[in-house]
Amino acid sequence: MRREKYEHLPVYRKSQEIFELVEIIADALKEDEMKESLAGQMWTNAALIQAKIAGAEGGGIYTLRMQNAVLIKLAVQDMFNAISFAEMVNINEEDYVQLMREKIEEFRLVFVDWIRGFDKTYDIPDNWAIRFDTSTPEQEKLEELRFNDDERFFNDFDDDDEFGDENEEE
Repeated sequence: MRREKYEHLPVYRKSQEIFELVEIIADALKEDEMKESLAGQMWTNAALIQAKIAGAEGGGIYTLRMQNAVLIKLAVQDMFNAISFAEMVNINEEDYVQLMREKIEEFRLVFVDWIRGFDKTYDIPDNWAIRFDTSTPEQEKLEELRFNDDERFFNDFDDDDEFGDENEEE
């Protein structure tokens, strides 16, 4: 997906608001030996959120999109924990915790709408059984679709077609 397309998504725009708030918070932290570490953690997570939105939009497979969504959720939580910790150890001069909590709630609402729009029917088993439970007949059929049998997969190609073996005629 082109950058211009996902940058216009509501979830991406909200992530940009969070990124901008993180910049303000990181600059406002009091000088302390933990400042650089906490600021780096917040920036890394804010950037990760945006990268994972782009990644989820770049591929349509439901499982991969949801993997990105889970990583986004974890990054948001990790970022909020860093901001909360900064307040707890008194290196946060302003009440950015409440402001970040509000921004995260705004983000969460558009995030939920965004992931609800993922196409669950466009998926493949990932062999980790996180989304697919092969204990049901429906899931067993989906599991059969996996290319875990090379012989079965390669039998679909006919050697006499355009990929024929040039040495056979010699």
